[in-house]
Amino acid sequence: MENAALLKAIIENAIDGIITIDDRGKVESINPAACGLFQYSQDEVIGNNISMLMPPPDREQHDGYLHRYQRTGRPHIIGIGREVTGLRKDGSRFPFRLGVSEVQFSGRKVYTGFIHDLSHQREAEERLREYASHLEEQVEERTRSLRHSVQALQEAKEEVSLSLVKEKELGQLKSRFVSMASHEFRTPLSAVQLSASLIEKYAAPFDNPNITKHVARIKNAVNNLTTILNDFLSLEKLEAGKVEPTFNNFDLVKLSEEITEEMQMVAKQNQNIIYQHTGINKMVTLDQNLIKNCILNLVGNAIKYSGENTFIEFNTEINEEACIITIKDNGIGIPDTDQKHLFEAFFRAHNTGNIPGTGLGLNIVARYAELMNGKVNFKSNINEGTLFTISFPLL
Repeated sequence: MENAALLKAIIENAIDGIITIDDRGKVESINPAACGLFQYSQDEVIGNNISMLMPPPDREQHDGYLHRYQRTGRPHIIGIGREVTGLRKDGSRFPFRLGVSEVQFSGRKVYTGFIHDLSHQREAEERLREYASHLEEQVEERTRSLRHSVQALQEAKEEVSLSLVKEKELGQLKSRFVSMASHEFRTPLSAVQLSASLIEKYAAPFDNPNITKHVARIKNAVNNLTTILNDFLSLEKLEAGKVEPTFNNFDLVKLSEEITEEMQMVAKQNQNIIYQHTGINKMVTLDQNLIKNCILNLVGNAIKYSGENTFIEFNTEINEEACIITIKDNGIGIPDTDQKHLFEAFFRAHNTGNIPGTGLGLNIVARYAELMNGKVNFKSNINEGTLFTISFPLL
C-alpha cells in the first residue's frame, strides 16, 4: 500500500504528462500535468478514446496504428518515441515529445504515454530563427553598405591619386617657375642695384637731394625684391626637400656681432640693435648658414615693424642644456586672433598695413629651426612689441 501511495504521488506531481490507455485506445488515467497541457479535467478524458487529444489526421488513424501494432508487433511510436502534435480543448495545438511503453498488467495490455511539452522550446527556437533571420538581414545590409563604402572609398582614392598626380605636376611646374624666375630676376636686379650705386656716385658732386632721395628709393625697392626672391627660393628648396642642415662648430658670438653690424646699417633712423651674450661658452654646433638666415629674418622683422628712435634687443645664451636666441622689439605687435596662424606660409597679420612682406619669413625660420631640432616661440601684445625665442637643445 505504501508503495502504491508513493507511486500515485509521483505520478500526480510529475512535471510531464502521463496518460494510460487500454488495448482499445480508451483512457484509463491522466495526471494533473497532462490535464493542464490539454486543458481538460480528468472526468472529461477518462473513458474516452485517446484520439480526442489528437488533431487530424492522427485522430482518424490512431486506432489503425494501434491495431496494426497488435497484429504485426511493429511499433510506430511504442517503445520508440517521437515528436507529435497535441490538440487542446480550445482547439489550439502544441508540440510535445511522446514516449509510449507497453505494460502487461493483470493479464491485459496497458499503454503508458509520457508527454513532455515542447512549446517553450519551439517558441525559443522560433525566436532564435527570427533573430538569426534578422541578423542575416542586418549582416546583408551592412555588407551592402560596406560594399558601397568600399566602392566610394576606391573612387575617392582614385580621385585623390589623380589629384595628387596633378598636384605633383603643378608643384614641379611651380618649383621650376620659382627657380627660373628667381635666377632670371636676379640679373636685372643686380644691374639696377649697380646702376643706382653709379648714379649716386656720379651725382655726388651736384649735391642734389632729389637725386639722393630717388636713388635711395630705387635701392630700397631692389632690396625688397631681392628679399622676396630669396624667400620664394628658400621655400621652393624646403618644399622640394633640398635643404639639409650641415652641422659644424662655430663661434655664435662672432656671427651675432657680424649680423648686428650688418643689420644696423639698414636700420631706421635712430634704431639701435643692442646685442648681448650670456654664458662663458661661445661655441655651438649647428648649421651656421641656417642660423644666420633665421636671425637675419627676425632682426629684419624687428626693424621693419618697429618705429624710429627704438631699441631692438638681440641676445644669445649657451648653457649646459640649450642654445637660446632671442630678438625683442617694441613695435606694432601681433593681434591675438592672428597669432595661431603666424608660422603659416604666406600669412601676414592684419595690422601690417602697407609694410612690405611675403608672409614667408617666419614659416622659413620655423622650418629651418625644426631641421636643426629646434623650436620657435614668441610672445606679443598689440603696440607693445614682440619677443621671439629660438632654442636648440644641446646633446
